[in-house]
Amino acid sequence: MTTDPSFSIPAHPQRRFPHGNGVEYEGGTEFRLIPEQERATPALAETVANMLEAGPYRFGDFHDLPMPLWLVRDEETTDVFRVAVRDGTVRLHVLPTTESAGLQRFFERLCETCTEGSWTVQRHVDGQ
Repeated sequence: MTTDPSFSIPAHPQRRFPHGNGVEYEGGTEFRLIPEQERATPALAETVANMLEAGPYRFGDFHDLPMPLWLVRDEETTDVFRVAVRDGTVRLHVLPTTESAGLQRFFERLCETCTEGSWTVQRHVDGQ
């Protein structure tokens, strides 16, 4: 397991509500959780889905997308963020009110669930 990766959030996205088009986000931060041992995206998505089911999460998925995507609330930290599985990585998308604690706990639970090998955490900030 990677020791103490930083889940500090240098940039939160700005929420916009274009007339008649729902909500859009500009900018922000994404954390990519990359397993040391390569995993197929469907298997990794199943692992994440099972982990969410086990709790302490409240979540909903988006059915009509080309990749698994969930809106997640950690009931212990009260953090809300999006989780996507794409190209063999788990991606945590920061929302305007997301704090680091929920992201850190998600990562710790993922490491406890997937014990074969370690994980690398890459932080991507829009505009950097």
